[in-house]
Amino acid sequence: MHKTIRLGFSACPNDTAIFHGLISGLVPLPGLHLHHRIEDVDTLNRLAANGKLDVTKVSMHAFGQLRSEYVLLRSGAALGRGCGPLVVARQPLAPEELGGRRIAVPGNLTTATLLMRLFGIDASCLVQMPFDAILPAVTTGQVDAGVLIHEARFTCEVRGVFRVLDLGVWWQSLTGLPLPLGGIAARRCLGDTLHRQLEGAIQRSIDVFRAQPQRAADFIRENAREQDEKVLEGHIGLYVNDFTRCLDKTGEAAIGELLCRAEAGGILPPCPGGIFR
Repeated sequence: MHKTIRLGFSACPNDTAIFHGLISGLVPLPGLHLHHRIEDVDTLNRLAANGKLDVTKVSMHAFGQLRSEYVLLRSGAALGRGCGPLVVARQPLAPEELGGRRIAVPGNLTTATLLMRLFGIDASCLVQMPFDAILPAVTTGQVDAGVLIHEARFTCEVRGVFRVLDLGVWWQSLTGLPLPLGGIAARRCLGDTLHRQLEGAIQRSIDVFRAQPQRAADFIRENAREQDEKVLEGHIGLYVNDFTRCLDKTGEAAIGELLCRAEAGGILPPCPGGIFR
């Protein structure tokens, strides 16, 4: 009898690269059946909040809200050094000029929104909209600035907007740590044995991709919003790294620091439970 696991991950190249081995059957999961769905990260956050997924990619901001029901696995996370959500505007602005302006953000529970709050932007200035609507909203003047995530942050320079702030650079200058954007959350009720099995399977799937990336190429392109090969390779290069395979103490410290700062700022509620499985 197979146990069905409801799995969610995004269409971003890093996630499709990570999970291709599992979805394709290259990495077997004895006794388990994966029922997967691919959604944007804001949708995944909301599905997790409603208990619709057993294991899923979530924003770190969302995970901070869901810690009573989910633990974080040590494989599959998206952390990067000096690279994060990108704030852009129609006109040149200094980062300190963002205060009081209307800024589009990609969903209330995304890490991009959390970072803007930590940067000092009042919640009343943040305009929630789908991530793929943000760049058009900036270029048409619907908002004063916007926070780009996914592949859009790699292609904005050809769209006639100006870079204001890379939140990954800002975070690293503030803390000296990599920026944790998202991770793989698993329902606490699955239990530690299953958590370990899933964690190991994700690691093996990453190893398969690293050894033979061409086997996942079609799957990555089928789901990607940008088809430019350099954009896809750049995205994967940044966010499928050693932290992704297995968080070390630096990665764990980065996640703890982000959640602690969010709690101290009143953005996240305190949680007595542990972060990791």
